[in-house]
Amino acid sequence: MTTVSDDFHGVLRHHGVKAVFGNPGSDELSFLTGLPDDIPYCLVLPEGAAIAIADGFAQASGTIGLLDLHAASGTGNAMGCMTNTADCHTPMVVMAGQQARR
Repeated sequence: MTTVSDDFHGVLRHHGVKAVFGNPGSDELSFLTGLPDDIPYCLVLPEGAAIAIADGFAQASGTIGLLDLHAASGTGNAMGCMTNTADCHTPMVVMAGQQARR
């Protein structure tokens, strides 16, 4: 029996994802804990730099840039560079977690 994480990693491999870039928060820990060795995580601070590096990596490698950000604030900090990524037509996936507020 496979887990959701196993299946997700299979999807990443199927689509040629070679690395994940980002600035994670506590909500992303379960994603990072199970990340396989063949898909490295590159910690980048701040978020604008993270998306710029993922963009450059995607363009140089010809693969999909995968960016992992923490919550809405991380996405907001990356928004300026996100427009550059869209203008360059870079294949990019941006994931953002959300804080639990019980």
